[in-house]
Order: sequence, then C-alpha cells, then structure tokens
Amino acid sequence: MKKFLILLSVALCASCVKDNIESVTVEQVQSAKIIRLSDDNMGGSMIIYFNDEATSRVEAGVSRSGATRSGIEDFDQVLEQIGATKIERLFIPGKFEDRLRAEGLHRWYLVYFDQNADLDKAAQMFASVAEVEKVQFDSRMTHITNVKPSVPAVTASAEAPQTRAASNNYPAFNDPDLDKQWHYINIGDTQVFSGVKAGADINVGEAWDITAGDPRVIVAVIDAMVKYDHPDLADNMWVNSAEKNGAAGVDDDGNGYVDDIYGVNFVTQIWDGSIALQQGYSDHGTHVAGTVAAVNNNGKGGCGVAGGTGKGDGARLMSCQVFYDRRPDPENDVDAWPTGSTAAMSRAFQYAADMGAAIAQCSYGYGSKMTSDQAYLKGSSEAQAVQYFMKNGGGDVLQGGIPIYAAGNEQDNYAHYPGAYRDYICVTAMSCDYTPAYYTNFGPGSNIAAPGGDYLQKYYTDYTGLKNSDVYSTTFLDGQYGYMQGTSMACPHVSGVAALAISHALQIGKKLTMVELRNILLGSTHDIDRYCVGSKQGATIDGSSLKTMQLVQYKNKMGIGYIDAFKVLMNVQGTPCLTVRAGQKEGKDLSTVIGGNAGAITFIDGGVTMSQKDREKLGVEGEITISSTGKLQIKCTKIGSGIAKITFIAGGTSLGSDEATGGMAVTREVAILSRGFATNGGWL
Repeated sequence: MKKFLILLSVALCASCVKDNIESVTVEQVQSAKIIRLSDDNMGGSMIIYFNDEATSRVEAGVSRSGATRSGIEDFDQVLEQIGATKIERLFIPGKFEDRLRAEGLHRWYLVYFDQNADLDKAAQMFASVAEVEKVQFDSRMTHITNVKPSVPAVTASAEAPQTRAASNNYPAFNDPDLDKQWHYINIGDTQVFSGVKAGADINVGEAWDITAGDPRVIVAVIDAMVKYDHPDLADNMWVNSAEKNGAAGVDDDGNGYVDDIYGVNFVTQIWDGSIALQQGYSDHGTHVAGTVAAVNNNGKGGCGVAGGTGKGDGARLMSCQVFYDRRPDPENDVDAWPTGSTAAMSRAFQYAADMGAAIAQCSYGYGSKMTSDQAYLKGSSEAQAVQYFMKNGGGDVLQGGIPIYAAGNEQDNYAHYPGAYRDYICVTAMSCDYTPAYYTNFGPGSNIAAPGGDYLQKYYTDYTGLKNSDVYSTTFLDGQYGYMQGTSMACPHVSGVAALAISHALQIGKKLTMVELRNILLGSTHDIDRYCVGSKQGATIDGSSLKTMQLVQYKNKMGIGYIDAFKVLMNVQGTPCLTVRAGQKEGKDLSTVIGGNAGAITFIDGGVTMSQKDREKLGVEGEITISSTGKLQIKCTKIGSGIAKITFIAGGTSLGSDEATGGMAVTREVAILSRGFATNGGWL
C-alpha cells in the first residue's frame, strides 16, 4: 500500500521532488515527457523544455542566481538533489533572439550536474515538475565512417604531372593528387581497382567547365574540427571578419560566441587549434571538409568539389566542431573515437543558420536504431534546431538551409537517423564500379548515392598502392592527405555538388529556395539499380570475415540514383539532359526536349550542332543527325558530357519573312551525357 501511495504522489503532484532521488525508480514513473533518442547518453547533463508560462520565471531565476537556480521551487530542489552545477539556455541568445523566441527555442535549457548521478532517475525527477514540458537525454552521436583515419598518403611532388583532368579536356587544374580522386573523374584506371568502371564518379570535371564554386556559398561542416590552417583548406575557410579584426576575448559581433573566427568548438566552447592537438586529433572533419571544398588549382594535394579555380572563388567552409577529440588508446592500440551530443548538434545548427550557412554537411548519426520519423521528432531539440536552420539558413544565396546527412555504415536495410528523416537528404555509398559499398546502409530513408570508397585491405590483393579505391582528401596532420571510406565520405560529395548548384544559380542571376535545390539534386541522378545484379565480395561489418553480397537486395534501395554534378548544373539553368550509352549509336526522342511531336517539327540546317571540344569529350563518331521521326542520332565512344544545340521552326514548315508568313527560329540546348555500356547488354 505504501508503494502505491508513493507512485500516486509521484505521478500526480510535484511534491515528490522533495523525496530523495534514490527513492524514485523507473517502475514508479513512466512519463510521456521523457525523450530518449538513444541508449548511449552523456553523463552529467540533461536537456529541459519548460512550458511557455514558466519560461520567463526561469530566465529571471537563472539571471538572479548566476545560473545555478531556476526560480521554480520544485525544479530547484531537483537541481540540489542531483548536484547541479549550472543551468543555461540551450540555444545561445544573440542578435537573432526574436526569431529564436518565435520558434520557441528559448524554452530549451541545458542542465549540468554530478557525473555520477543516475540519468534515468534524474529524468524522472525533472519530469515530475509541473512546469517542465519535456525532458531529453543528451544523447551521444557518432561519426559515420567505416574505418579509422588512415596513415596519410605520401603527397606527390609540387611539380604537377599531366592529370587525367587535363587529358580529358576538363579544366587543367594543377593539383598533383587529382589523379587519386577517381570519385571525381573516373577514367577506369585499374590502379584504383582491377574491376573499376569508367564513369563511376560524380562527373564533376564536366561541371568545373561551368563553375567550380563561389565564396558567397558557406558550408557548415558539423563534425570534428576542420583544420583551418591546412595548406589546402586555409584559403577556403569561412572567416568571421568581425571577430578576426576585433579584440581578443570579446564577442565582437554579438552572436553569443567569443573569437569565433573560423567557426565554433561547441564541445569546449573554446576555439583554439591547439586543443585538438592536446586531446589527440580526428581526421574526420578535415577529410570531409576537403571533399567539399579543398582549394583547387593551387599546386597542392587534391581538389574539392566546390574548391574554386585557384582565384579565391571556392565555397567557404565553416567549422562547427561537435565531436570531442580524444587520443587513441595506447594500451589496446585502438582509437577512442570521438563522440558528440544532442546539445552540441543543436547549437551548431542554430549557429550555422545565424551566420549565413546555406548547407549543413552532416556525416554523423545516432547509434540507436529508430525506425520512424515520429520516434525521431518527438519534440527533439536537435530536430527543432534543424528545422530552424532549414527555415532561417541560406544567408544571401539560398532561401532556407539544406541539411545533407550520411545514411550509416551498419549494413542495415534502412538508413539511420537523423539522415533518415523525410525532409533531409540522406546519402548512401557506392564503389568505383557502381556497386553498393559493402558497408553502406540502404532502404527506407535513403535518397541518393555518391562515391564513398570500398576497400577491404585484409582480403583484396588486386588493389595497388594505399587504399586507392577509397576517397582521397585532406587529413588533420599538417600538409597531409589520406584515404577514408564510409557514407561519411559519400555525403560531402553531395554537399559539394549542392554548393556548385547554388554557385551556378548565383552566376546566372537565380536565387533558389531550399526545396528547389533539394528537388534539383534528387532529380539529377543516374540509375544505380542496373548494377544491383549478381554478387560481389564483401565483409562483415567488423571486418573479421568475408561474406558474399547478393546485390539484388540493394535494388531500388540505394536512393533514386547516383549524383551527377554536370546534370545538376544543367537542371539549375533549365537545360534538359539526354543520357546515351557509350559504344553504340543511340536514337533519343526530342519530344521531351522540344515539347509536342518532334517528328512533325521542321529542323533548320540539319537541326543540330555541337562544339568540337564537346565532340572530343564525348568521342562522337560520325555525324550527329535528327531522323524524320524527331530522334537525335548520335554515337559516343567516350564517357563524358557535352551540349548539343537543336534549331527548329516553331509554327509552320518555313521561316517567316517580309514576303511570306511563317514560323520563328528557335534554338534549344540539350545536355548529352554518355555513360558506360557493357558487351553483355548491361550498363557498366
């Protein structure tokens, strides 16, 4: 009977908080207020959401007490019992306080307390306070990479060789390691892997002919610290000029952060490159950042997708450090992988929105296996923060910010959250032969595929060099580069292409909305399902043993297709695209390009022209013609892209003149994308 009365008092009245925390058990309180997104949570902290009526009292109480009391008696008794040391706003007050309040983000608070306190009991105690609307565990998140940082590769000499970019009529960037980046321009070099397939890339060489980036486009790298003084990143780092030119130790721009020159360390709240060195380092954030926008054409290392042309025109990288870097475990010779928290992620998204980032590059996820959007949302502070970014991000270049996530590397047949949420772009990983990478998650929640690397060092003997089939990018150690793999590495390819899309839109006088950009990205792919046939060698997720992958299980589950940067830019400018198969003559119906019945339209002077440069890139054999049924006839012998100009008469069979009524001459550009084709009838 006594236990029943205790339970009743806990559920119905706030006086229970006066009881010792040890007397409250999980069985006694099952509150709908409590949000637990993961079984892996930070000790010594809890996220609290007060009801609207109580928030002003809490603000006043925190201000009076020096951030140790809330001013709500029952809540403060909980703080005392769990050994609370601090209570503060989760979302930092700053110059955009009005819109924070409009979104209700001012109601979230972060409480710090004794590391040894029982989190379940603390959550139950907080939930019993009438003024508390939600209690959220400060969940840990993890990087989504499948390998530990590799030993950095030896960088090529400063004297750049003839790169494959130059040899394929792409911009002749002089970055000596571009040849290692098959994921950008894949010419089928068997030094990568004996089974490599030309064209299994993001087709960015073609895109660079149009744009290689714009410094007005800011990409927030929400990850481990970006090595801001890396020689291949420094010139493309976002710089907060007010802080750089201001006084040390002062919040010069009034955004709530001190000395945030290149971004913010949301873990320690201190921005100092030496901290990462003192605590050990993680290559993850720097590697991801390099894929997005390492400086191009500077005679150093490799390239970034939106890294510019060496003229200060690359996209900018904002370092939002949300993972705490720790030294490897010397006793067991393993990495103590850094972990981030919900609180750090939430603040990073607020900062990215407020400081003008258009893209949030997010190669992280929860370790738990949520399987519904409802379970993820459930009032999560991080979900509200991402929504804030999607509404208020973009700066002057995009209407709203776009979050791009990795799908995860657990070989699960569903994407992991947050990436799996329906409003975020979620990226799976493919190999250098178009097949799904052995580690990638796939299935529900997956939107699009990109190269992520696929290397099994223990088992494959036909790879030459160091992890050539993985993704090559910048690493933390000064002046160094290395290979990594994972959906973490696939994700920044899509973020980089998104930066190119915004750059091109600015170039032609457009300002896209976040939804328009999302639609363009997901509508600019090539079919990956045709490669999901047969089997390939893979491994268990821990790498302990080989296993055979039946590729049919990935069919229709890798997302809508693999991304093509050139196609994205064509769709930004409204140029239709026709995909043809390399090695055979194709007939493509122009009705989809012109509208109406192309077979009934009169074409002028043969109807089609193409520049000599584009003919060479595509390896066009013979003449390009238009048949009497309105089909474009073309044979491409190379994988590549080019522009054909179609000229026809709109309205009649002859042009109007002073002497006779007639139609109008119209020229329509169409992008030709040539992809591989196998002798057995399947696409390469």
